[in-house]
Amino acid sequence: MSFGAGVPTVAVADLKDGDFLLDVREDDEWKAGHAEGALHIPISEFVARYGELTEAAPQDGRVHVICRSGGRSAQVTMYLAQQGIDAVNVDGGMQVWEAAGRPVVTDDGQQGFVL
Repeated sequence: MSFGAGVPTVAVADLKDGDFLLDVREDDEWKAGHAEGALHIPISEFVARYGELTEAAPQDGRVHVICRSGGRSAQVTMYLAQQGIDAVNVDGGMQVWEAAGRPVVTDDGQQGFVL
């Protein structure tokens, strides 16, 4: 884990199956393709829907925040850290996720892509 620009960060390669993943991309990006099992709360709706995260996130567990390339997820990671939540930004986002050969799926389980 690195701490570039003060944001706790983790590499895609360090993520394990079962790690809790929060995708903060917008609806069109999510529909094109996402990591299976991720929780989707767009950054534009994040504060209003914050309760969904606190209900879904594992107690005393880490929240791995992802977007397309890492900028929006860094903002959400910092917000979560200020709320006392153990959160890390996924370095390079879904672009690196896809490039690393991690599965990208649509809501119906078909092969997706990163928009």
